[in-house]
Amino acid sequence: MQVQSFLNEKKTNMKALILRFSSIGDIVLTTPVIRALKTQLHCEVHYATKAKFSEILVGNPYIDKVHCLNGSLNDLIAELKKERYDYVVDLHNSLRTLLIKSRLGVKSRSFNKLNFRKWLLVNFKINRMPNVHVVDRYMDAVKELGVKTDSMGLDYFIPSKDEVDMEWLPEAHRNGYVAFVIGATYATKRLPLKRMIQLCHQINRPIVLLGGKGEFELGEEICRFFEGYDKDEEMKAPPIFNACGKFNLNQSASLVKQAKYVFTHDTGLMHIAAAFKKEIFSIWGNTVPAFGMYPYRTKFTIFENNNLSCRPCSKLGYDKCPKGHFKCMNDQKFDFYLPE
Repeated sequence: MQVQSFLNEKKTNMKALILRFSSIGDIVLTTPVIRALKTQLHCEVHYATKAKFSEILVGNPYIDKVHCLNGSLNDLIAELKKERYDYVVDLHNSLRTLLIKSRLGVKSRSFNKLNFRKWLLVNFKINRMPNVHVVDRYMDAVKELGVKTDSMGLDYFIPSKDEVDMEWLPEAHRNGYVAFVIGATYATKRLPLKRMIQLCHQINRPIVLLGGKGEFELGEEICRFFEGYDKDEEMKAPPIFNACGKFNLNQSASLVKQAKYVFTHDTGLMHIAAAFKKEIFSIWGNTVPAFGMYPYRTKFTIFENNNLSCRPCSKLGYDKCPKGHFKCMNDQKFDFYLPE
């Protein structure tokens, strides 16, 4: 009753703040909440995040203002206080966001991270996670406002200046290519080099490798491996273009958008691919789709090794396999078919 009274009072000029400070994929996964708030309540929607992730949001037409954390939390809180919000939607649920909500002193609702259930799954392999995507768990934070999940999936808006012209790519890729996102935040979420090469060989189509500057040399190693194929008529190499580190995030998103298929680890670009409704081949190592972060509302295939008692070994990842064998990636089978 209190919520309904609050909505009736604020329905013409309600101002809402969404909190989510990282990372790329997590922020993209909040976009259905942004859209639903704006289209269903017609309220003013602001979003607070780290400055380095603001480019994900600045082109979003459902957001009226983006506030950036540039180091000083007190400065950000002072900036937010001036806005006089009616409601705060906390989709990060951390000590930082708890402090912000406390200092703002307005009605709020937080996303349930289910940390204890994740801990049970990681440490005892007891799966008490709900069979619900994290997007729908994000939506629970606005349920009391009467906001409901729509069927439109994720959003990602690329500024026109960052749309990649196909003429920028090698000629072999201009009539279509497969995007392969070789990067990942943690080594245990990424295929070893040998397995990446095997996957490229099996794809056997023009391939664009995607990742940040940190993956550039890895991409070069993959390209060098296939360089000798052209000299052997019996070995046909797929044309590979290493785009790692050569494009910014929005430009990489443009390359994902124009790809025929997307192969990817559990990364932010996987969720960006889902926003563009691409067919995704999703590769999982030490983490598992059961955490609720699999591709949302798009066609996808999961590659994972379910014959291991040690998996998942973390809800995030490690620099190397704790067991030393890395079977979650080394023993994976890639069973797929790519129609023309």
